[in-house]
Amino acid sequence: MPSKLTPTPTMPDSREVASLPPLPELLWQSLFFDVQQCLVYEDSKTFVDLLPLEEPETILERYRELRTNLDCSDGKLLEFIETHFHHVEAEASVEPPVHHQDVTAHIDALWNVLTRQPQPRRSPWSSRLPLPYAYVVPGGRFNEIYYWDSYFTMLGLATSQRLDLIRDMLNNIAYMIGAYGHMPNGNRTYYLSRSQPPFFACMVELMAGLEGQEVYAKYLPQLETEYAYWMDGSDQLRPHEAYRRVLRTHDGALLNRYWDDLNTPREEAFREDIATAQASDREHIEVWRNIRAGGESGWDFSSRWLADGSTLSTIRTVEIAPVDLNCLMYHFERILAHAHALQEHHDRAHFYRERAQQRAVEIRQRFWDSAARRFGDYLWHDLRLTDCISAAMVYPLYFNIATQGQADGVADIIRGTLLKRGGLVCSSVESGQQWDAPNGWAPLQWMAVQGLKHYGHHELAHDIAHRWITTNLTHFTREHKLIEKYNVVDLGPPGDGEYPAQDGFGWTNGVLRALLAQYPPECAAQLQSKAAEIALGETPGA
Repeated sequence: MPSKLTPTPTMPDSREVASLPPLPELLWQSLFFDVQQCLVYEDSKTFVDLLPLEEPETILERYRELRTNLDCSDGKLLEFIETHFHHVEAEASVEPPVHHQDVTAHIDALWNVLTRQPQPRRSPWSSRLPLPYAYVVPGGRFNEIYYWDSYFTMLGLATSQRLDLIRDMLNNIAYMIGAYGHMPNGNRTYYLSRSQPPFFACMVELMAGLEGQEVYAKYLPQLETEYAYWMDGSDQLRPHEAYRRVLRTHDGALLNRYWDDLNTPREEAFREDIATAQASDREHIEVWRNIRAGGESGWDFSSRWLADGSTLSTIRTVEIAPVDLNCLMYHFERILAHAHALQEHHDRAHFYRERAQQRAVEIRQRFWDSAARRFGDYLWHDLRLTDCISAAMVYPLYFNIATQGQADGVADIIRGTLLKRGGLVCSSVESGQQWDAPNGWAPLQWMAVQGLKHYGHHELAHDIAHRWITTNLTHFTREHKLIEKYNVVDLGPPGDGEYPAQDGFGWTNGVLRALLAQYPPECAAQLQSKAAEIALGETPGA
């Protein structure tokens, strides 16, 4: 047993939680609206992450004088913001201090660059939620911790032997669950109304594998709290009803969906969300609720959530029970059963074991299309699967839920539809959304590779891994950087989406570092050589 066992996480101070500032829209009032509507910054997220240099009321009083003659085109609003706010928290540096030609050395150097240390709040009006431990940010516009990103970042940290950072990140997430009743999308006030795919149980399992079974007892209270958040209201549901993140089907099965407790434009994408609602003939609050729920999914955005498969204004996230979320909840229930069994809480262990078994049956039956031989997302009002073919179908393989026959079907779909020159594409649709073709993302590659291995599809798993590694190394050779997503169809620039591709990048680094460790050095060298040839245009690639 390692001597430096994961410490019990710090508990939040209720006074600190109670002292959080209002959301930026409420805090900055007319100034917030004018900054967003006047396109002061290309990215709506920039303003909500700025630090005020004076108290809000003082700034707003001065702004009222300026606003009487406001002209969006004269630059005075930008000048006012730059005078009264500080950009210190708005962007994350992604350049290591020393230039490394070797990608693993580059990644290992980046861990410290992307690490943020705990510190007192720089301003009582900051949107950043303070954390007691160090944490790794993704990079670029994402200069805060993110929920599901963190698990895939941790995989790389484990390979890099950075257990100190894994402990700290896990303790930060446990801290936020204790403070807010759930892990938010990220540690910003404007993310508190939603979460992200619940990977906390996976993180605890990862840490237990590194430090021993005692880890489960340390995080059992937070595991229970987080599970209760996702299952809130389930006891009162009748068939064909939903409440927040839980729904009961027409025949009584309990499933989960994504949700957000607000139904307004997201403050970090305010201008864009207003435009999306205006393009729809639906009630605007209905559009915004579904956009926010799409934000909680982590797939923001994808044809998975779109009624017509292409237009964001048709988004219907809350009408869908997603296959990936329900696989995560199955795993959550399995981990809770295991944690309680270790504590000899036999009744609780039995309760969660039964929940997991029931959910596994639902995933194998309700989420499976026997004709197409694929897993999909369930439209719980319509009692059918959506038509979208997406890489979310690898989740039942990753968590060992699928039958062998189902895994074989998924492997066939991957070979025939989703596997491209540079790796696994998000979906078969090219909608213009960033979680569709031609883009590939690190977490889906990792889960596909490991899931296929579970069912004996080693050759296909290796093929996906080799293609994805080569894509990463090709871009690294050309640009000397790693980015959050890649065009896996022709290795050109990533497709359009919610925002431009960001450099850094936490989970890309983590998955690449972990995948490279699974292959012998001579294999990694061959892939590096192949990537260099592609980067120089000497070969058409895979």
